[in-house]
Amino acid sequence: MRRTRILTAVLALAAGLLSGAPAALAADPSATKLAADTYTWKNARIDGGGFVPGIVFNRSEKNLAYARTDIGGAYRWQQSSKTWTPLLDSVGWDDWGHTGVVSIASDSVDPNRVYAAVGTYTNDWDPKNGAVMRSADRGASWQKAQLPFKLGGNMPGRGMGERLAVDPNRNSVLYLGAPSGKGLWRSTDSGTTWSQVANFPNVGNYVADPTDTSGYSSDNQGIVWVTFDESTGTAGNATKTIYVGVADKDNAVYRSTDAGATWQRLAGQPTGHLAHKGVLDAKNGHLYLAYSDKGGPYDGGKGQMWRYATGTGTWTNISPVAEADTSYGFSGLTVDRQKPGTVMATAYSSWWPDTQIFRSTDSGATWTKAWDYTSYPNRENRYTMDVSSSPWLTWGANPQPPEQTPKLGWMTEALEIDPFDSNRMMYGTGATIYGTENLTNWDSGSKFAVKPMVQGLEETAVNDLASPPSGAPLLSALGDIGGFRHTDLTKVPSMMFTQPNFTTTTSLDFAESNPNTVVRVGNLDSGPHIAFSTDNGANWFAGTDPSGVSGGGTVASAADGSRFVWSPEGAGVHHTTGFGTSWQTSAGIPAGAIVESDRADAKTFYGFESGKFYVSADGGATFKESPATGLPSGDSVRFKALPGGKGDIWLAGGAADGAYGLWHSTDGGTSFTKLSNVEQADTVGFGKAAPGASYQTLYTSAKIGGVRGVFRSTDKGASWTRVNDDAHQWGWTGAAITGDPRVYGRVYVSTNGRGVIYGDSSGGGTTDPGPGPGPAPTGACKVTYKVTSQWSGGFQADVQLTNTGTGAWNGWSLNWAFPDGQKLTQAWNTEAAQSGSAVTAKNVGWNANVAAGSSVSFGFTANRSATNTNPAVFKLGEQTCAVA
Repeated sequence: MRRTRILTAVLALAAGLLSGAPAALAADPSATKLAADTYTWKNARIDGGGFVPGIVFNRSEKNLAYARTDIGGAYRWQQSSKTWTPLLDSVGWDDWGHTGVVSIASDSVDPNRVYAAVGTYTNDWDPKNGAVMRSADRGASWQKAQLPFKLGGNMPGRGMGERLAVDPNRNSVLYLGAPSGKGLWRSTDSGTTWSQVANFPNVGNYVADPTDTSGYSSDNQGIVWVTFDESTGTAGNATKTIYVGVADKDNAVYRSTDAGATWQRLAGQPTGHLAHKGVLDAKNGHLYLAYSDKGGPYDGGKGQMWRYATGTGTWTNISPVAEADTSYGFSGLTVDRQKPGTVMATAYSSWWPDTQIFRSTDSGATWTKAWDYTSYPNRENRYTMDVSSSPWLTWGANPQPPEQTPKLGWMTEALEIDPFDSNRMMYGTGATIYGTENLTNWDSGSKFAVKPMVQGLEETAVNDLASPPSGAPLLSALGDIGGFRHTDLTKVPSMMFTQPNFTTTTSLDFAESNPNTVVRVGNLDSGPHIAFSTDNGANWFAGTDPSGVSGGGTVASAADGSRFVWSPEGAGVHHTTGFGTSWQTSAGIPAGAIVESDRADAKTFYGFESGKFYVSADGGATFKESPATGLPSGDSVRFKALPGGKGDIWLAGGAADGAYGLWHSTDGGTSFTKLSNVEQADTVGFGKAAPGASYQTLYTSAKIGGVRGVFRSTDKGASWTRVNDDAHQWGWTGAAITGDPRVYGRVYVSTNGRGVIYGDSSGGGTTDPGPGPGPAPTGACKVTYKVTSQWSGGFQADVQLTNTGTGAWNGWSLNWAFPDGQKLTQAWNTEAAQSGSAVTAKNVGWNANVAAGSSVSFGFTANRSATNTNPAVFKLGEQTCAVA
C-alpha cells in the first residue's frame, strides 16, 4: 500500500534534487535579507496513516520504546502521555532520504543511546547514501556516520529485521546488515565509524523481482537481522555468540561463537524460505525463527516457524499451521521476557479476511489463534477492538463475513511484548500501531482489548492542501488513506473521504466564492477517479470518468463552482459544467498539464506543461499558449492564482540545472517576472494578510538567502521571513503549502511521511540587514524557559526570548547560569557556549533582528545530575529579563 504514493513523490522531485549544478539566475545569497520569527509547530491530527515496520523496546529500562517508519522517521514512546515523540524532524531537504528508517537499536547498557540506520531507497530514486544516526540523549539530538552504500527504509524487505543491533555486553560494538550485496558491517566505537566484516561469508541473493529495471524490486535484500546471545558475554566484554539472518533461501542463518572473528552457516537449518526474524530466548536457549517464501511486506504465500536449540543444535518445526494450509508467511515475532517459553508470531501477509496472530506458552509446542472460525464464514475473536480514538480505521466499510471492520491488521511485521510487562504488547500494521494492556487475558480465556497506540506518530504523505475561507479550516489530499476534512486540527477526524475511497488522492480544489463546492481526484483500482461535495467536503458523490482515465492527475474548480477542469492520468485535459456527468476534451493544451483556476473569474482557467503556460477564457473549452518565456522547462512546478485577484498568479518550481525559483504574473499569465531574491522554490500558497497589509501573505518551501526552509512574505515577495528552524525541517516539503485565510501567520505544510504540519506565529519579525553583530540590545526583555523532555542523565529545553521594549534589536546575547551543574551538549538556532556554570547564547545570522513585541526561540540539550533546577536569572547584556 505504500509503494505507489512514494514513487509519485520521488518522480516529482527527482529533477530538482538529482543534479548538483548551480541554479540558473540565482540571486547572491548574501544580498538577500531575511527576518526572524518564532513559530509553534504541530500536526493536524490523523494519528498514524502508514506502515510501521519496526517497534523496539529497551531491555534494561522500563517504558523506553522506539518505533520506526519506512518514510516518516523514528519515534520515542512517552509513557506519561502514552504518545510518540518524533525524533528526526531535523532532517533537512538535501538529506530527505534520511527520513526512511530501515532499522533502529536501543542500547541496553546505556539507555540514553539510540541508533537509527537511515536511507529510503537503494536505487537512484534517492541520490544519497545511507547513514547511521547516533544519539546519546534518546534521539533529542543526533550525530551522523555516512555509509559508502545506500539503505532502503522504503524498499521491499523493510519489515525484516532488526538489521542494526548493539552488543548487549560491550555496547561500543554494533552490527549492521546491509542490502545490495554490501554484506555485514561493524562499528567498535559506538557507531562513529564503520567497516565491513570482511570474513562474513554471504551477502545474500534474494530479490523480489529480477526483471524490474527500476532497481526497486530487483535489489538484493542482503543481510536482514542480527541477534546477540547475551548469555555468552560478560559486562564490558564482547558477546561471543551472534546470529545473523541473510536473504538467501538456502543459507538463511549464520553464527559466530568468537565475537565475530569467524562465521559458519548454521548446520541443519531449513531451506526454501527466508528468515524474516530471529529472536532469542537466552534463558531457555531457544532461537525462534519466522520464515516466509517472500521478502514482504506485501507479498508472501507460504511460511513456517522453527525453533533452534542453541545448546544441542536441534531444529524443531513449530509452525502453528501446516505449510500446506498457509496462504501467508510469518514475520512478526516476539518472546515474553517475563515468562520464558511464551512466544508470539504474525501471519504478516494474510490480507484477507484478516491478519492472524499466534501465541504459544510452551515454546511453540502448541499454539492458539487471535481468531478462528466457528462455522465458516463466522468467526470468534479472542480480542475486542476499540478504534474510537482513530475512528477512520474502519474505512467506513461494511464487509461481509469472514471479513470484519476494523481489521486486526495487515502487513503486521512488527510485534513486541513489553519486556517488563507481560500484559502490554504493541504491533505495527500498514496504517497504525495497535496494542493491548491486558494481553494475558488471552491465556485465561477472556478477551484482551486491542486499541490504537499511535497518538503522536503521524505518517501520511501529503499531495495537496486547501484552506477554504469558510467551513473546515483544512482539507487534505493524502497517499494511501485518501484525505481528511479537519474541522478541529487538534482532533482526529471521524472518517477519511469516502464515496468513493481513493487509495491516494492526488489533487483537490474548492470554489473560491462558494467553498461548499469541493472536488477531489485520485487513484482507485476500479471505479471513478473523481468526486464532488456540496457541503465543504463533509459528504461526497462520485463523478463520471472520461474515457481512458487511469489516475487522478490534477483538478480545478471554477471560482463559483459552476464548472471544472480536470487533467487526469491516461487521458487529455477535459472540462465540464455541473458535476462531471459529461466531459468534453479541452483544446489547445497538452495531456498531463497541471491545471488551476482563476480565483475571481469563473471562466478563466490556467495550465502548465513542459515550460509552457496556458490560459483559457471560456471555462476550459479552449486554451491558448501564453507568450511567457523563462519558465522552468520541466514539470516539477506548482502554481496558484491569488484568491479574489483576477489574473494574479504565482508559480514555483524548476530544477537545479535550469530555471528554478518563484515567478509572479499580474496579467493573467501573459508574462511572468522571476523574483531575484528567491534562489529555489517548490511550492506557493496564500494566507491572511498581515495587520495593516493589503496583499495576502505568501508562503513557500524554498531556498532563500542560501537557506532551505519554509518562508513567509507579507509584501509580495520583496522580503522574506523564515518561519521554520533547523530542528523542524521534515525532509521533503515540496508537494503543497497553504496559509490560512482566517488566521494571520498560520501555515499548513505538506510532508512526505510526517503528515500535515501546521505552524502558528508568535510575532512578525523584521528585516535582517545582513550578517554580523549589531549594537547591544537595550530595553526590557522576557524569557520563557521550558524543559520539553527529560531522561536519566539528560534533558532538552526550549527558550523563548521576547523583546518587551520599544526598540528593535539588531543582534542579541542571552546569559544565564545553571544551578545544578548542567552541561550543554548541543544547541540549535543559537551559538551557545558554556564556561563553568555560565552559559551564553547568541543569535545566528538569520535571527539577529527582533522587533519590539516579537520573540525569537532556540533550544538545546544538556547533561544533568539527579536534580535539574531551572535557571533563575537571565540577562540580555546588563539588562535582567523577566522570567515567565
